[in-house]
Amino acid sequence: MPRVARAERVTHETRIAVEIDLDGTGKSRISTPLPFLSHMLDQIARHGLFDLTVEAQGDVEIDGHHTTEDLGIVLGSAVAQALGDKAGITRYGEATLPMDEALVTCALDLSGRAYFVFRVPLPKAKVGTFDVELVPVFFEAFARSAQCNLHLKMHEGENLHHIIEISFKAFAKALMRATRIDPRVAGVPSTKGSL
Repeated sequence: MPRVARAERVTHETRIAVEIDLDGTGKSRISTPLPFLSHMLDQIARHGLFDLTVEAQGDVEIDGHHTTEDLGIVLGSAVAQALGDKAGITRYGEATLPMDEALVTCALDLSGRAYFVFRVPLPKAKVGTFDVELVPVFFEAFARSAQCNLHLKMHEGENLHHIIEISFKAFAKALMRATRIDPRVAGVPSTKGSL
């Protein structure tokens, strides 16, 4: 069965549509009003080997918060839909990746329970036109919507672009590993019988 889903969110602040194929090849078509966030979403597709289409409009004339948070919500919803009953998935994923001086770990559990821990110290600053403080906003929204445990921790880092980009790449790798089908897994990987 193809693990493909489409999710949408339309409010007075944003209009967002996301399509994802969990078993893709890393192709992406990303359109958002926040260029740096578009670049990060492309990292998720490329390094997670997800085929990802994102069409987003938002009130960025106010700031990027609504658009960033709603993108996290809609992406999380699309992933949850594509996973279906989660039968056969690996469930857990982890990646520790370097980018020059930066080193970040992402660990996640597609448990059906939302929990978010962010140990990546970021100052109030901008990368391009993107407010750095919106990085945890995106990931927390994803964790809530996808109903997963999501932990991000920085071990080393000085350059903000590097720290943020490797956080997204580590997230992509961890999500790829957690969503992967393992033919040895019979049914749902939980003693509860459901996730």
